[in-house]
Amino acid sequence: MIDKTANIHASSVIEDGAHIAADCKIGPFCHIGAHVKIAAGCALLSHVVIAGHTSIGPKTRIWPFASLGHQPQDLKFNGEETTLEIGARCMIREGVSMNPGTSGGGGVTRIGDDCLFMLGTHVGHDCMVGDRVIMANNASLAGHVIIEDDVIIGGLSGVHQFCKIGRGAVIGAVAMVTNDVIPYGAVVSKRPDLSGLNLVGLKRKGIDKTTINGLRAAFSDVFRDEGTLKTRIGAARKKYPGNPLVVEVLDFLDAKSTRSFLLPRADK
Repeated sequence: MIDKTANIHASSVIEDGAHIAADCKIGPFCHIGAHVKIAAGCALLSHVVIAGHTSIGPKTRIWPFASLGHQPQDLKFNGEETTLEIGARCMIREGVSMNPGTSGGGGVTRIGDDCLFMLGTHVGHDCMVGDRVIMANNASLAGHVIIEDDVIIGGLSGVHQFCKIGRGAVIGAVAMVTNDVIPYGAVVSKRPDLSGLNLVGLKRKGIDKTTINGLRAAFSDVFRDEGTLKTRIGAARKKYPGNPLVVEVLDFLDAKSTRSFLLPRADK
């Protein structure tokens, strides 16, 4: 059933049996399956594919190339009838994928209200995601994950299957969560250190050996000697005045930085 107030682009395919409620906007080249239910005021911008027994809550917006409700990525899945339920006022950005449940996990994947799923995020089968959850670019939930309300998951992070993330927790970018996280907890993955110089790149550019060796010596002086960084920079300027690579690095260090600088690990 398609409400007469729905605005559907001529290039989109709406299979018989789909329910499209009032004031929905279906942009070009979308494909809506026969068992899909889209509530009032939703907008599919373009190239959105919604399959299976999927329901979309009111005023949810879905960006291009999102794939919702297709067969779960579980080898035990045998075509059983399971569902994907997405709440109201969610924003589902480009390339997001969400899978329905499986019979072994309760048969439903459920997304709460007012959530934001940024580009490339994935919600696996049988996940339970609360309200006002934010998943940043390319973050992923494996199967059977529980995310409580008001959780933020940083970009490129992953949550292992069967994990539970408590209300109000924050997961920093590029984290791999393999255990439950307490409510209001903060998870930060190990951040990288400055491991040295790109010597291979310098040699490929044809930089002469004397200049490279001078940069290596200055690197050691600036990052491993005693004293403040500012003092070490000043000393290096006097010691290596004719080396253009050293001058470039020192100018970079002297320039304004809003995030400070990566440094070598202290025990190296």
